[in-house]
Amino acid sequence: MGLRERLRAIGRRCRSVERREVAEFRRWVENTDNLVRLSVLVFVPLLIALVTLLSNAVAALPYLLFPPLASGAYTLFIRPESRYASPRRFVGGITAGAVCGWIAFVAAERLLPGAPGGTVPPIAAASAIALTAIVTWVLDVEEPSAFSSALLVLVVDMGAGTVVLRPLSLFVLELSPRSAYVVSVLLSTALVAGAFVIWDKTFYERRATYLYGTTHGDDHVLVPTRGENDAETATMAARIAADHDAGKVVLLDVLDGVDADVLAAHRGEGDPESVDEADAERVRAAAERLDGMAERLRRAYGVPCEVIVASGDPAATVLDTAERANCDLVITPYETEEGGLSPYVRRVLSGPVDAIVHRSTGTTDWRRVMVPIARPGDTAHAMVDFASRLAGDDGRVSVCTCIDTNGSRRGAEHRLANVVEAFDGPVETRVARAEITTYIEENAGAYDLVMLGSSGERSTASRLISPPTFKRLQTIDCDVAVVDRGDAGR
Repeated sequence: MGLRERLRAIGRRCRSVERREVAEFRRWVENTDNLVRLSVLVFVPLLIALVTLLSNAVAALPYLLFPPLASGAYTLFIRPESRYASPRRFVGGITAGAVCGWIAFVAAERLLPGAPGGTVPPIAAASAIALTAIVTWVLDVEEPSAFSSALLVLVVDMGAGTVVLRPLSLFVLELSPRSAYVVSVLLSTALVAGAFVIWDKTFYERRATYLYGTTHGDDHVLVPTRGENDAETATMAARIAADHDAGKVVLLDVLDGVDADVLAAHRGEGDPESVDEADAERVRAAAERLDGMAERLRRAYGVPCEVIVASGDPAATVLDTAERANCDLVITPYETEEGGLSPYVRRVLSGPVDAIVHRSTGTTDWRRVMVPIARPGDTAHAMVDFASRLAGDDGRVSVCTCIDTNGSRRGAEHRLANVVEAFDGPVETRVARAEITTYIEENAGAYDLVMLGSSGERSTASRLISPPTFKRLQTIDCDVAVVDRGDAGR
């Protein structure tokens, strides 16, 4: 191997490592808890640095502004869906605390004029906390950091005289140290709240568009037509693809034992006189069947459909065709062998392309979909996305998880909320204290489809497709879809 080839090989390995690292980071950041922690790590320090420009205008306040601001900003970003993640509550609460502390100190100074200099009257501290609690409660701006600002305003140096405040060099104010502190709190909290609103509206609430691969991908769907219910599986593919403007469906039939010359002749690339007529008839029949299926899907869902007839190893041909046809999702009918998933299905699930294995009961209407999940992540988001596409605006998606003890309920509810809040449409969450397979068996009759993660996800729910619980899956009286995120989708 020459130097150029070695350099190219090194470059390919580096790109491969880079893609894996990017994929790993993408999967990590798809967990909402990880996303908000990363946001705290990035945005809160930057905002504090920016606010330092404001605080530097007040020589007497090099530090006292920061504790309530930093803790309040952390609360905003770490729990953006909580009741405390409100710009109004953040700005109003912390500012109200500073005002209450100021009022409490002035009142204590008037009532106890002989207090030693340089000390804070205990009654002032008690009054500041009590007044802050009352005011924030009445105004509905309760904010933990309000109590910090209420106390910190008490220790501002009264001997500093008049303070010249130049907020961002826009204008000049001559204020007492405590009034300057209050104004600084108001301006700095307003600045942080404005940054939070921009982050929340332009990124956090739209994170599904930016981060979750299936919401902007998985619109070119390959369907291997196998088994008795391939038409229903093709319909599922059309419903999923039609949700995106660029969606399309590719129907594939893999014939056994057909020579490549026959396929080439069918495509008009060879001599039709030199091929086996029986094989040629098989190819024609397969193509006509796929053409009829494609036409029905075009009329029903308005989605473009392509037809491919191929020959070779079924799983290898499916994965190769997905790459050649630029398909980012494979939806294949469910197949079993010796009490488990067939080798073909397992190979498709373990391939580099996102895959769904569909066990059909004959229906093509999936308005009620159950999605059992164990943890947030790319597979959970993919399942909710696919379920929402199938259910449509008039359907209902129920995302559920099971717990062992009631003490785990709050954490489970939080995890489900992190998964579903990024999606529009009618999505509900349920937390049950039950064993997952039992819960699915008891409730599946109320749904048209149960959507599960593949065993590659290694969650309790996903192991339903592995023995010994595999046989219990086959008794569910509704369609089942097993979802796997391939390497390309990650």
